[in-house]
Amino acid sequence: MNGKYEVIVEGHFSSAHNLRGYEGDCEKLHGHNWRVELSVAGNELDHIGLLVDFRAVKKVLREILDSLDHCYLNEVGEFVEKNPSTENIANYIARKVTEQLPSNVHVAFVRVWEGLATRATFYPE
Repeated sequence: MNGKYEVIVEGHFSSAHNLRGYEGDCEKLHGHNWRVELSVAGNELDHIGLLVDFRAVKKVLREILDSLDHCYLNEVGEFVEKNPSTENIANYIARKVTEQLPSNVHVAFVRVWEGLATRATFYPE
């Protein structure tokens, strides 16, 4: 049967940020324990029946999240100019993961939680 396969891994990091131009508490410096869910997908399995090794995807995600861990996000890379909103963080992670994926696999979505009940999801086109 034909179809699409999906592999999902999770990670986490802790960091601080503030949202420039936001009128409210989030304009002030504050921190989060972020949770990240990464979904990668593709149509074909390899010769042993894997879309991609879970360990390989977890390693890629961990390297990206380690670069954000215990940082003031407003001073990291593109976030010097662009607000480190949950939405922008999800987009950033998706782009960084995409750079390291095999050609037969793509990012389906990145979901980032900034709290227990608040999250944003980015779906690359």
